[in-house]
Amino acid sequence: MIDPTIFRAYDIRGIVGEALTLDAVQAIGRAFADVVREAQPSKPRPEIAIGYDGRLSSPDIEQALVRGINEGGANAVCIGLGPTPMLYFAVHHLNADAGIMVTGSHNPPDYNGLKMMLGHGPFHGDQISDLAQRIEQGFSVVDQPGSSRTEDVADVYIARVQQDSVAGRDLHVVWDAGNGAAGNVLTELVKGLPGTHTVLFGEVDGTFPNHHPDPTVPENLVDLITAVEREGADLGIALDGDGDRIGVIDRTGEILWGDQLMMLWAADVLAEHPGATVIADVKASQVLFDEIARLGGKPLMWKTGHSLIKQKMKELGCPLAGEMSGHIFFADRYFGFDDALYAGVRLMNVLAKHEKRLDEIRRDLPKVVNTPELRFDCDDVRKFSVIEEVRARLVNRGEAVNAVDGVRVSIAGGWWLLRASNTQPVLVARCEAPDMEALEEVKKDLVAAVKPSGVVPPGL
Repeated sequence: MIDPTIFRAYDIRGIVGEALTLDAVQAIGRAFADVVREAQPSKPRPEIAIGYDGRLSSPDIEQALVRGINEGGANAVCIGLGPTPMLYFAVHHLNADAGIMVTGSHNPPDYNGLKMMLGHGPFHGDQISDLAQRIEQGFSVVDQPGSSRTEDVADVYIARVQQDSVAGRDLHVVWDAGNGAAGNVLTELVKGLPGTHTVLFGEVDGTFPNHHPDPTVPENLVDLITAVEREGADLGIALDGDGDRIGVIDRTGEILWGDQLMMLWAADVLAEHPGATVIADVKASQVLFDEIARLGGKPLMWKTGHSLIKQKMKELGCPLAGEMSGHIFFADRYFGFDDALYAGVRLMNVLAKHEKRLDEIRRDLPKVVNTPELRFDCDDVRKFSVIEEVRARLVNRGEAVNAVDGVRVSIAGGWWLLRASNTQPVLVARCEAPDMEALEEVKKDLVAAVKPSGVVPPGL
């Protein structure tokens, strides 16, 4: 029996040795091999690329995964230790039929998990649920097991990311790898980039001895802020544990969030692709959507979740998308997957050509006030019911509700959002308004809408 809680909306994730056991991983590899063989009926031995992050449990999980994949009659192509985007790149570069990354991302050190690709697209939602069903039903006998081999793609990946760097004003950038999986690759990457670069915590260490590798948490950026000030650098760039999410601070130590950064990248991309659609998730500021429209693009608000956004990008042929969480997706000159190292290079390009420094650009952005992302516990089943109850109350009072992902309502010149997390037993809320007085009105409206369901967002 496999703990069903490890099967999430976008990936597989759990505490190692408890929910996520080696036997479970081997069974998942076996089931995934069946999926890939069915998707490639003309190939007797389809190939699945596998990478792993720097967590202490990752090498053993990778080996269990390889065993399962081979038992299922597929070949495993092992690319070794590195960031998640390097695994995504390997699937393209090696023309593999699928890919699996062993990573706990930004979860605590005792967690680990699997992120998957089928072909060049994401593997998520019902596809992940199907893996659990296949395991429960049992497997048919495979005539001949698959094999495994090793491929080193690090140098090719680094060269590809460096390829889109452009000349311009030299910058001094401090990078914080957070002892995550991107450290080794990042250290080599910056050697081929223009300007001056300082790398913090580039040693891969799954215990994360310096700080937790989640750049959306301000406390985790303290070391980066200190280093930028000490070095007199132009900006700081932080990576999450598996290198697919980015965090940025300017030379004054102020954080630029995902939706603020998207305004810079959108201006750059829309100059090359006038009228193109640019996607951002429902947690993003209205300022971003207005700015995309002002730049001549077509803003699209979409569901939160890296797999969901990648799928929508592919469907629309969209050149750029981003999430508040720091997942940034470039299909302009790149592959359309979330890659924090590549996003960092593209940010350097924007700043190298810009007449203003990043802190000056930040100060010129439209001013709004907002809450941070508010997360509060709610049972996995109950959380979806709460959203439906709130939506019904809003409709009854005549509100225009954006229901693309939870409920987002415009009020008092601002808006509030309430959605159910797809990965944890929590509800997520956020509020935004033009000033503090209006923000209080927005927050009060959110509380009034949620309170009859027996929950109140913290801090409001």
